[in-house]
Formats: sequence, structure tokens, C-alpha cells
Amino acid sequence: MSDARQRTTVDRPVKARGATRRLFLGRNANTVYALLLIVVIASIFVPYFAGVATVSFLLIDAVPILLMAMPMALIIITGEIDLSVASTAGLSAAMMGVLFHDAHWNIWWVFVACIIVGLLCGAFNGILITAIGLPSLAVTIGTLALFRGLALVVIGDNAVADFPVDLTAFATSTIGGTGIPTFMIFVAIVVIVFAVLLHFTPFGRALFALGFSKEAARFVGIRVNRSKFWLYVASGGISAFAGIFWVLRYSSAQSDSVTGLELSVVAAVLLGGVSIFGGSGGIVGVVAGVLIIRTVNYSLQLAGLPDTVLTIVTGSLLVLSVIAPSVSARLKLSGERRRSRALLTETSAA
Repeated sequence: MSDARQRTTVDRPVKARGATRRLFLGRNANTVYALLLIVVIASIFVPYFAGVATVSFLLIDAVPILLMAMPMALIIITGEIDLSVASTAGLSAAMMGVLFHDAHWNIWWVFVACIIVGLLCGAFNGILITAIGLPSLAVTIGTLALFRGLALVVIGDNAVADFPVDLTAFATSTIGGTGIPTFMIFVAIVVIVFAVLLHFTPFGRALFALGFSKEAARFVGIRVNRSKFWLYVASGGISAFAGIFWVLRYSSAQSDSVTGLELSVVAAVLLGGVSIFGGSGGIVGVVAGVLIIRTVNYSLQLAGLPDTVLTIVTGSLLVLSVIAPSVSARLKLSGERRRSRALLTETSAA
């Protein structure tokens, strides 16, 4: 047997062990384990948590966060961020109310117009960041306020509530007696699309390269600015879709719809294992991160804690998700250094 064939034969089980280790011991897996642990603890100690009603309320609250977290994960993997997602959803909700109530558009054309508004918002962010070269944090903080202000201009202080009953009922319906919202079917499709895009396509692999080094990505032929631009366009479109769901769920469109949800989206993505510095992350972990935040918040609500406590908890989880990877990396580096020093000492003694 040749040396090359021997190396191939030896490498296969090593690679298989590495893949298995990443599957069951990686950060995505740890996030899933944490979710399961939190669910078990809440079921034991929080009254009325273990039940079909909990599944229904918890998942329906998670729908807009799950939707907006998908493109957000890909954007953060490239080393950027989008803080305007909730404002884009709010502007879409305001447009939906005005076009249906005041302009008397057909509801399906209203949906199309709202998605187009979201795509334009995302394109506006993308142009400022990729074509002009402005930092994404500054741009999306600005458009967060801009889009929210436009929503107030569009609909004012009014609240539109006379949407088609069959659509609002569908938005809050569940699949049989499972308690799982019917709308989760659409969410599952979005999650699968982004999972395939990130993990099984050249475009997705290029996003990881972007997060590691933009210069190296350009050197190997990746079109950095074009990739980022389309991610922001996708973020705007998905955020508009989340705004449509929000209106149908609450049967109300107003200027402050979806206010403050960007904090939960970013916290969920980072808690799900996506590095704030870019270059690493996975969709499974992001989904688990969203469900962790909603599970913690819902269990605290059932325990009777006020909304201020829920905001503090969300902020704490955000800080923890940023600090934890750095602490873990430092501990790992420290362990490697200790092993290296021990090996050198043994070698010297020998």
C-alpha cells in the first residue's frame, strides 16, 4: 500500500471523530443542551409551564424573532450587524395599515407592497455600507431611528384593526392539538433555506471567509460588497415579512409595532453561537438561542415578574453571549500553554 493511501485510510476515522465531536460537543450542540436543561427546569419549578398552551404562546412569540434572526446570523458571520430589523418590520406594519385601511388595496397586494418596502430598506442599508463604505453599526443605528420615524409619518398615532378575520385567525391558529402555531410552517421553510444557504453552498462558505478576513476573501475572488449587499436586502425582506405576521397576530397596525425586538434578535443570534467578531456560527444554534430567550422570558412571565425584569434578563443574556466565547477561548489558550510548558519540561528532563 502506498504512503498516500495509508494516510488517507488513517485520516478518515480521524476526520469522522472530529465531525462527530463538533456535532455533539460543539457550541451549537451546547446551546441545544442548554435549551433542553432550561425547559426541564422551567417545567419542574414554574407553575403551568408544562402544557400545550405554553408551547403555543412560546412559539408564536418566537416567530418574528426567528424570522429576523436568520439573515441577522449571516450578517454577523460576515463581521457586520443590522440593528434596523425591528424598525423595518414596524415600517412594513405601518404601510400595511395605511394601504389596506386608507387606500383600500387588496390585502394580497398589500403584502407584496410591504415586502417591497422591506427590500428597499435593506437595499438602502446595503448601499450605505457597501458602496459608500460606512460602518454597519453606525448606519443601522441611524436607519433604526429613520425607519421608525417614517412609520410614524405614514400612519401617525392611528391604529388600524379591521383586517380580514380569516387571515388574523390563521396567524394565531395551531396545528391540531399540538399547540404548534400553523405559521411555524413558513418559519421552518425560512430556517431551512438559510441553513442550506449557509452550510451547503459556496456562497455560505464564502461568508465565513468574509468574517475571518475581508482582504483574504477578496484575494481568493469573493465579491465582498455584493455578498453583503444581498444579505442586507434579504434582512429587509424577511423583517417586512415579520412585520406582516405581527399585524395579523395582534390584528393591529401602528407606528410602534415590533418596537425593541432588535435586542432580542441580536441576543439570540450571539447566544446561539455566532461570534460577534464574525467567522463562525450555525443556524441550529441560532434557533436554539431564540428558543432559550423566549423560554426564559415566558417562564419569568408565568412567575409574575414585571417587564423591566424581562428586559434586564435579555440584556444580561446578550452580555453573557458576548463574554462567554472570549472567556472560553482564553481558558483554552491557557490550557494549551500549560500543556506546552509541561511537554518542554519533560523533554528537558529526558
